[in-house]
Amino acid sequence: MTIEAKAVSYRIVDKQILHDISLNVQSQEFVGLIGPNGSGKSTLLKNMYRLLQPEHGQIILYDEDIRQQKDKAIAKKMAVVGQESPVLFDFSVRDIVAMGRAPHKKMFALDDKDDVIIIDQALQQAGISHLANRDFSSLSGGEKKRAIIARALTQQAKLLILDEPTNHLDIKHQLQVMDLISSLKLTVLVALHDLNIAATYCDRIYVIKDGRVVTSGTPVEVLTPQLLRKVFDVHAEVTLHPLTQRPSITYLSEKQIKEHLQ
Repeated sequence: MTIEAKAVSYRIVDKQILHDISLNVQSQEFVGLIGPNGSGKSTLLKNMYRLLQPEHGQIILYDEDIRQQKDKAIAKKMAVVGQESPVLFDFSVRDIVAMGRAPHKKMFALDDKDDVIIIDQALQQAGISHLANRDFSSLSGGEKKRAIIARALTQQAKLLILDEPTNHLDIKHQLQVMDLISSLKLTVLVALHDLNIAATYCDRIYVIKDGRVVTSGTPVEVLTPQLLRKVFDVHAEVTLHPLTQRPSITYLSEKQIKEHLQ
């Protein structure tokens, strides 16, 4: 088991955000979290990468309670790409990517020959070698996301956790980012808001609503018209795409439904 949440609950003051959530991700699985806005996806991920601490329950990372592990040890096992990645100073892309080497180095240590090779490989994998000397602030949204993923790659962790990696990107860049993530052959846990993207890339999906797991399974098992109506309160038609044999979702508005029934 790569990472597992065991009956995780979390509250903010008097508001319960997560209710006894359990999930697991096996080695080299691509697992998605979907659910309406405010369902608890980001809060759950933050508990899983120890930005937040559960009120109850455990996060197990490689068979050990994450609370018993040191920050550097965790960073060598797990890399995180959050929704927003603010950069307070105007670093070059290469400098940003190189920051991922920090868990493997002593404080103030300079990059050695091995670091340089790893950084170059990450830039190449992310398809941004040509941007290495550009200022990070000058990049497009899709380019910035690729740079942050490249930084995660230099950690050389086997587990990658991402929170809405396609947020604010146009469809072309959404697909480029998801193709990049899926090509890495890492263990992936990702929160997604686009259900068709979740259907295309995920091996398994957990559906979360109101801080609880509603169901989990393969995209075919989970993404049904009944489930989408129950969880997202939308009418939808779900077919299997002829090329991928993955679910393809078409949404129907209340107006369209009423017009069709007249």
